[in-house]
Amino acid sequence: MIAVILTGGKQYRVQEGDVLDIEKIGVEAGRAFEFSKVLLIADGEKIMVGTPFIANAGVRAEVLEHRKGDKVLIFKKKRRKQYRRFKGHRQQLVRVRVTDILPDVSQAPEKKPAPPAEKPEPRPTPAAKPVPAREAKAAPAKKPAKQAKPEKTKAVPKKATVKPAPKARKQK
Repeated sequence: MIAVILTGGKQYRVQEGDVLDIEKIGVEAGRAFEFSKVLLIADGEKIMVGTPFIANAGVRAEVLEHRKGDKVLIFKKKRRKQYRRFKGHRQQLVRVRVTDILPDVSQAPEKKPAPPAEKPEPRPTPAAKPVPAREAKAAPAKKPAKQAKPEKTKAVPKKATVKPAPKARKQK
């Protein structure tokens, strides 16, 4: 059985057991969820096409892990204008495994999610020895604050030197 689903603005062709990376959704790893936007279901000769979605159809999937996609580098440049921008981006993705394709969700048997694995109980710790109270040490004396420097006095300007006037040229 094949289905086409819509999620994250993209369409995916899936079968039972397929593993795919989709745009991030708010479901924890290990949890099951259902895609309700099913566009097409094909089972041998029987094909159902939605307008735009098939009513009461669903695709069940299990979240395997949350991850980031490959880094995409963005570089912009305008020649002779001293304009360059360089950015990197890694898309947030979710890896899911398709478990069931259901043409009619209301008639499908409800699968109970597997109970979470029990965590082993922590080992009992040996009796803690009382820690003796430490004597409070006096904080070292603080250095006195630096005093403000006195304002600088204005310097006395040097006496201007008088240059002799240029000599007049003799006329012929």
